Amino acid sequence: MHDSALNTVSPLNFTGRHIEATLVRNAKDFLVQGRAIVVNIGVDAVFVGRTPRKSIPALSSTVLVDTRVEAADALVLLRIRDEEAGIAGIVDEPGWQLLGDLLGDAEGVTGGRPFPKDTPLWKGPQDDAGRLEFDPAHLLKERPDARHPAPFDVKVNLWFAPAGTDCAIHNQHDFIEVHTQVHGTGRMQKFTAQDHHTLYEDVLMSPGYTTPDPFCATGPDGTYDYPWHQYRADTDCVWLAVEYHAASH
Repeated sequence: MHDSALNTVSPLNFTGRHIEATLVRNAKDFLVQGRAIVVNIGVDAVFVGRTPRKSIPALSSTVLVDTRVEAADALVLLRIRDEEAGIAGIVDEPGWQLLGDLLGDAEGVTGGRPFPKDTPLWKGPQDDAGRLEFDPAHLLKERPDARHPAPFDVKVNLWFAPAGTDCAIHNQHDFIEVHTQVHGTGRMQKFTAQDHHTLYEDVLMSPGYTTPDPFCATGPDGTYDYPWHQYRADTDCVWLAVEYHAASH
């Protein structure tokens, strides 16, 4: 993701009335002004210019306030524009769609029973955040050394679900993903089957938290093996999905 220019800042296409979303590339001594959720979408640790010197790990995030980042390939900055405004109104912004409408009658998207089309889960417009090279087995902690780096396209988008929503248990993705909580409190959950009674891990998420260890493992022929999993919204929730897709060229 190296650009010739330092601190290239651009709005992501899902910036709107409720959330400001910014992509920063090739950051160098970059000042995060005010308060923002800062997501390290790169695969190297990002150090914050404070003492003692600590980092934002790869595929992770934190909340920074008027603080400088030493260097980073790429960051996503997220700010709530009006904490008092009802966050549910975000789905009325351009490009947001109910996931059931997007999927239509598509089969096989969950890996089991069909996706319940009336699930109140909305997807915001997706944007491209650049290209990275990494060894997926190394990134997923399956081996200590990086051996076979490959190009991946990074895609980002927001999701919304109202309080109490189970966003459907599934185990199908053809990419590596992590999630960052932006508004409200929710959880990422793992199951042994496509059945809520088989829950075995419950990862609680509050604003600024990212699931730093992707749920998947490398599979055959460049595929990824996921456990049965879902997002659950405890309150009205907005979260960021960061997806790493094997590049086609």
